[in-house]
Amino acid sequence: MKCPASPGPGNAARCKSAAGTCFTLLFAAVLLWHSASAWAEDSRERRRDESVVACSDYGRGCVRGPVRRGRVEREVRMPGGTWIGCKGNCRRTLREEALDFFETLNDRVWDD
Repeated sequence: MKCPASPGPGNAARCKSAAGTCFTLLFAAVLLWHSASAWAEDSRERRRDESVVACSDYGRGCVRGPVRRGRVEREVRMPGGTWIGCKGNCRRTLREEALDFFETLNDRVWDD
């Protein structure tokens, strides 16, 4: 909307209203674009369906656990459903915590 050149009580309000509307529309467009790009990135990550398979070093079989991005680090889901932080390597974390818990606990005690 083009503001008239002649000043007047009604013209100033109309110009401010048009400027406010333009700003609001621009802000909404930027917000929508940002939301759409964040949603697209999130859906790409979900499509990846990353999981790890860990096999026991002591002959106790293998388990598969999905991996997700946590607040600080990646997390792997234990067979019971609990999500735990990957200590650098999700496969190793799953093996040590789900399959070889007592053996690795014993190794950690003797390594100190």
